[in-house]
Amino acid sequence: MSTSPTQEILRQVFGYESFRGPQQAIVEHVLAGGDALVLMPTGGGKSLCYQVPAIARQRLGLGTSIVVSPLISLMHDQVGALHEAGVEAAYLNSSLDADEAMQVERRLLRGELTLLYAAPERLTTPRFLALLDTLDQRGQLALFAIDEAHCVSQWGHDFRPEYRLLTVLHERYAHVPRMALTATADALTRADIVERLQLEGAQHFISSFDRPNIRYTIVEKKDGLVQLLRFIEREHPQEAGIVYCQSRRRVEEVAQALCKAGLTALPYHAGLDSAIRQTHQNRFLREEGLVMVATIAFGMGIDRPDVRFVAHLDMPKNIEGYYQETGRAGRDGAPADAWMVYGLQDVINQRRMIDESPADESFKQAMRGKLEALLALAEATDCRRVRLLGYFGEQYQAPGAGEACGNCDNCLQPPGVRDATELARKLLSCIYRVQQASGLSFGAGHILDILRGKASDKVMQHGHMGLSTFGIAASHSESELRAVLRQLIALGAVAVDGQAFNTLHLTAGSRDVLKGGVQVNLRESVAAAGSGRARRRAPTASAAAAQLDAQAQIRFINLKAWRAEVASQHNLPAYLIFHDATLAAIAQSAPQSLDALSGISGLGAKKLQAYGAEVLRVVAC
Repeated sequence: MSTSPTQEILRQVFGYESFRGPQQAIVEHVLAGGDALVLMPTGGGKSLCYQVPAIARQRLGLGTSIVVSPLISLMHDQVGALHEAGVEAAYLNSSLDADEAMQVERRLLRGELTLLYAAPERLTTPRFLALLDTLDQRGQLALFAIDEAHCVSQWGHDFRPEYRLLTVLHERYAHVPRMALTATADALTRADIVERLQLEGAQHFISSFDRPNIRYTIVEKKDGLVQLLRFIEREHPQEAGIVYCQSRRRVEEVAQALCKAGLTALPYHAGLDSAIRQTHQNRFLREEGLVMVATIAFGMGIDRPDVRFVAHLDMPKNIEGYYQETGRAGRDGAPADAWMVYGLQDVINQRRMIDESPADESFKQAMRGKLEALLALAEATDCRRVRLLGYFGEQYQAPGAGEACGNCDNCLQPPGVRDATELARKLLSCIYRVQQASGLSFGAGHILDILRGKASDKVMQHGHMGLSTFGIAASHSESELRAVLRQLIALGAVAVDGQAFNTLHLTAGSRDVLKGGVQVNLRESVAAAGSGRARRRAPTASAAAAQLDAQAQIRFINLKAWRAEVASQHNLPAYLIFHDATLAAIAQSAPQSLDALSGISGLGAKKLQAYGAEVLRVVAC
């Protein structure tokens, strides 16, 4: 049976026998000159969707493909991986000095490059556009691939204004096919991508957003750091993970605390020197068992396949951000955890940032809606995966009977739910009575003290013990009241004034709750996440090698040691040399010849030529 040119490239260059999911349809569409919008989850193989047609179009004499990429480290790793596969690729970014950049430009103009990576800021400069004009005049401009395309949208979770300037690609080179790729975009963001990049005629390829190997767990924040340590110790000791925090200060504190607890942890945030950030990122990509504690400044383009958990100590802004960040776990398809704690202060902070932003009201309203959707996911009592996929317009297809995934906390430990509308009314009434009595507004702690009948110094000082709402919720815990207040803030029934010490105020939406037009449901607490649950596997064993027998395990360990040496020599993460799955397959089959080795998935012609003899030597040891 004959194979298509793109299938031959996939096998010969990348060492894979077949495309996954919609990859082939995307590749063939772009190869034929069509525009495309590609939504594919992290780990779904987006890079191949532009790399394969880029190679195919170059072989047809159509020239170089330009990849727009937002991060230097991502460009470095992508180009390094392509070199390992025998593809001529380069990047132009600020890590190159003038002479190095000039050499890349000369190679580009000589037609020696199949792919060139560049940041959006550089691509839109007069010098770079002049290079593109020259290529275009020669008929040597093959394709534009815009990676992390959600950055172009103001509705997306990582908006970058420089992406807006990429409209120049359509205006200047309308005949050159363009593809926009992202792992995360709801319907609003997709529409914005299409409009901003002028991709109205593009074919949409939307893969399933489901990551069935990721277990979603969201718990109420009590002592976030203690909960995090318990989670890591019980579930993922000595395994690679990412912990997200909202502030730089919190990142530093958590990294230090994890180190004191005996873990290897590093901080990453925009306030660190760029050289330190790069060193920490390189260590994370190369060392086993390292935990990176970071703000959302870290992670885009992180392709490490064996990240076993992503933890959020603070609530993200929206579901897109949550999905994008959790998607960095388990790219190898093995079991992984997405774990988050959230509390009242998280909701207050996010709501305040929206309300106090200088954006127009329509933007604020959209952001409030996104926050409400995330809180609904956090407070949900039904399957989290069903809700998460539903947000992106996808109906969950359960592999067996029923409509639940069986791999989220709500499926594994179903919580109870009860109507807390009456309690919500008491809370709203208390805010009203306090302001009516003193003409002043107060924060959550003071309001909850009054409701619970706690005669604090502040309560007595303002004479609030005499209010009709004093002690009317004495039978309810502070945690319960905070949960209700979270709901009211997210619903817009209570406003938080960040300019006045986070004081609480009623809104127009308060009336709907007070009059019974809106019901407030309260999620009952369940046992702490992970309690009583055994770890899925030994922490030091590779998921890819878990099923190997004793002799194959030895071969696998030897192959990993050899791979580490090669990766160090090439200044690349080890997985860019060979994935664990490829090493496990080699260890399992124990090939004795290059012909036998050539059938292993992930081993293309260039790697077979470069490493085949050494791999056989290691296997024979």
